[in-house]
Amino acid sequence: MCAEHDGRADRGPSVVTRRALRTTLSACTSFFVCLYALDRPVAATYALFAAVSMAALSHIPGTGRQRAAVMVRATPTAWVLLTIGTYLAIRTWSAVVGMLLIGFFLAFVAAAGPRAAGAAPGLQLLYILPCFPPYAPDTLLERLGGATLGLLLLVLAEIFVLPEARGPTYRHLAAGAADTAARCVAELGRAPYTLSAASAETATAAGGSLRPFRVGEADRPAGPGLRDRALSHMGLAARTLLARLVNLPPPPPPPSPVPMEQETEVLTAVGRAVTETADLLDGRATTTEAADVLRTVRERATASAAREAPTTAARGRRRAAVLEVADAAVALATAAELAVRGRHARLPEDVDSGRFWYAGKRAPRLWWHRLAGHAGPRSVYFQNAVRISLALAAARTVAGLDSLPHGFWAMLAVLSLTRTTAAQTRETVRVAITGTMLGALATGLLLALIGGHTTVYAIALPFVMLTAFRVGPVRGVGWAQGMFTLVVAFVFAQLTPVTWQLAEVRILDVIIGSLIGVVFGVLAWPRGAQRELHRAVALLLTTEAETVERTTAAVLEGGPGHVPDDRPLQHALTMAESAFAQHQSEPRTTEEPTTDWQAAMMSGHHVLWGSRRLFVRGGPAVGPANSVRLDHRAAGVVTRMREAAEWAGAGAGEAAEAGDPRSAPPGPAGPAVDGPPGLSSPRFFATLAWLNSLDVDVDRMTAADHPSGPSGPNGSSGASGADGSGPSAADGSAGPSGRPGPSGPP
Repeated sequence: MCAEHDGRADRGPSVVTRRALRTTLSACTSFFVCLYALDRPVAATYALFAAVSMAALSHIPGTGRQRAAVMVRATPTAWVLLTIGTYLAIRTWSAVVGMLLIGFFLAFVAAAGPRAAGAAPGLQLLYILPCFPPYAPDTLLERLGGATLGLLLLVLAEIFVLPEARGPTYRHLAAGAADTAARCVAELGRAPYTLSAASAETATAAGGSLRPFRVGEADRPAGPGLRDRALSHMGLAARTLLARLVNLPPPPPPPSPVPMEQETEVLTAVGRAVTETADLLDGRATTTEAADVLRTVRERATASAAREAPTTAARGRRRAAVLEVADAAVALATAAELAVRGRHARLPEDVDSGRFWYAGKRAPRLWWHRLAGHAGPRSVYFQNAVRISLALAAARTVAGLDSLPHGFWAMLAVLSLTRTTAAQTRETVRVAITGTMLGALATGLLLALIGGHTTVYAIALPFVMLTAFRVGPVRGVGWAQGMFTLVVAFVFAQLTPVTWQLAEVRILDVIIGSLIGVVFGVLAWPRGAQRELHRAVALLLTTEAETVERTTAAVLEGGPGHVPDDRPLQHALTMAESAFAQHQSEPRTTEEPTTDWQAAMMSGHHVLWGSRRLFVRGGPAVGPANSVRLDHRAAGVVTRMREAAEWAGAGAGEAAEAGDPRSAPPGPAGPAVDGPPGLSSPRFFATLAWLNSLDVDVDRMTAADHPSGPSGPNGSSGASGADGSGPSAADGSAGPSGRPGPSGPP
């Protein structure tokens, strides 16, 4: 019955052994105390299953102390669920309605990140447990007392029994990346004003260490809270800053000053600010004076660039790149301040309210923002919640109408065996039923041999339970189901007299629950995230194309800066990232094209950040010749994005015919202008660099044989990027972890 573990780290023999020992120790101790010392069989049942549900069925990531912290926070919720389940169970219709609503909510809360998603299955079980006979609301206090004892002993076991050493936190990794950025800036300030190959490699590695998939789920900043959003924002800003530094164009050749005075001032301020940020994250400093200076220097440089006469291509590219470095450093410093101080962060009055919209918001509002963003049938979180809640409600209906003996086991089978795709569910059920039958056969033989000697069951229970929770996560669901059959038989044999027929009931319940899971797996989004990912990426690319058109038109026309309304792009990026995260945990089909979905996700960030930066900056209109050049370049990018969107949509069955953009030449629409760009404003060069980087993103996404890993520290080519706003900052999503799969932006 153990939850499916996707992370290899959580399947390591030492980790599994420690968790099995803690589960066995807390569950058996609480069970024996309540049953034999206090003579409270009801409390004993709830004590054992409370410990088992939160330790074995749940997949709470992290070390023992991190898991214990999540369990402590989840305990009040467990009390509420036990109380509601006890009173709704009296009538079948109320139990079914409760199962539908509460089952949906507990599954949907996976949108809140891996910690909440990991605890959700255990909380589901605690609600299911009182939904079956005996219907005895008068025993509620005994039930609550037993569950509390089981959870308390489990928390103590997680903290004190074989504790693990915690690895580096995300905040510590970000501090290291900021230190690396400071060293890179110092090197760029010395002749020949470029990074050495070794420094570029170090910067790439430091940025890569902040990719969420390379961070343990417990330390991954994927939650809806302010500090988690700020940490995610900070990681994206650090990766972007390092990518900017690695790809910073060299200063223009003489007669231009080498390097130009104002750019030297900006880079010096960047170096001081990122050094201060690293110290703040590591606890070595408490001030943010250098960040304030950087903001002032950046604003002065931006204003100067807007007033500057048309400049050459080399100088324009260098100026635009240096301003992007400053933007990323400001975003890094601001996000670090929020991550360290939370709602008490000291931010400037003119802080970008679009980029840092979450600053100062309270937790309930941020949770609501996260969940509301996924409240629709296009969200994989919503789809998973609908699937599991309907299956649980159907199992409860069958158990109630047919008076299914031990119907709790049928619902437990639904909960533990249903997967996000019908193919996965069928395969899991096949293996689980085989394991259950073999386990039931062994159980029947042991029950017939041991008979009513409860002392034997009591002595054997810890050894059987330890073996079950040690072998199940390592050997797979078949072994888990078979061994758990033995566990429940040895538990119930101590509560009431049993015969070998208990094994028969166990098989019947598991088969019924499994069939219900298969039926709803086929009926409700049977392909999991595969089709949804194609659809979401198609919408994302279409929205990106529209944003590129609007942004380019604004640059061509010129005018004062303003904050754009980019909520449609933020929402499209959220849906694509969550579908991609679940897709990572599902089996691949052989006919699926080799698409670099990570590049598609990052292109969304690059469009979002770059568009916002260009809108906010403002500036004069672009000259006629360069207007044609910029319009031509934008038309080419937009055309390729829409072709890629049609191709992705065809994978979702939304287009009958769609050409493969991988076989199409990158020929842009519109008239072209030969030769390099002439004199123009810094905003023109910033826009041209942005469009070029987006073209690289489309190339990478549609490459037939793309490399498995990113080529830059920000997860793409390293030629584009932005200000670090990211999904946690933009809309609050970080991908479904906790079964669908890993969380966080790719």
